[in-house]
Amino acid sequence: MSQSIPISGIHHVTLTVADVARSADFYERHLGFGPLVDLGARRLLINGSIILAVTLPSDPTTPVPPDDRFSENRIGLDHISFRVESLAAMEAAAAYLDEQGVSRGEIRDLGAGFRIYVMSVRDPDNIQLELTAPYAA
Repeated sequence: MSQSIPISGIHHVTLTVADVARSADFYERHLGFGPLVDLGARRLLINGSIILAVTLPSDPTTPVPPDDRFSENRIGLDHISFRVESLAAMEAAAAYLDEQGVSRGEIRDLGAGFRIYVMSVRDPDNIQLELTAPYAA
């Protein structure tokens, strides 16, 4: 077979976290996700178009190092980018995060080649998130 697989979008993203309740609270409170299914060691959240699962490590027999934190310098996930509708929406998100005491990066213009603005945010496990806004049309 020489055809590629026709992907039509992302169904869900699953993040391994240290504390399911803490992570679910972060995504619900700050990024507009709501509860979908609570399976104890895994919670599914939804924001209307994206399903986000936060889960404890899948192998309970393998110990997690104490105070383990996410690093984009390991093999696997680098970051997740969530789209916001405009630069104004990103600026409003920055003000909200500041008000809530959530650490964030500066809003950066990636230039004409990319035609987007980006801002980084870290979740409670240090997972790098990014908000992305398109240039105005």
